[in-house]
Amino acid sequence: MTLRDQVKLLLPDWERWYPSLFDAASDLGIIRAEVCDPNSLLLTRRHSKIRQRAEDAHRENWGGTVEE
Repeated sequence: MTLRDQVKLLLPDWERWYPSLFDAASDLGIIRAEVCDPNSLLLTRRHSKIRQRAEDAHRENWGGTVEE
């Protein structure tokens, strides 16, 4: 079920009361904010994990050594 469907199920005329689907879903408690580690939000950290996984997959498929 999509977010729009969930909001419509609880409040069929949500467009009359809310400027956006996000605002309606938030007020109805369908979506909630979560506290997370600020370091997980840094793009450099997320990209480094993705880069590392790609390098590991390449080494696994094609061989090679880790450069320091």
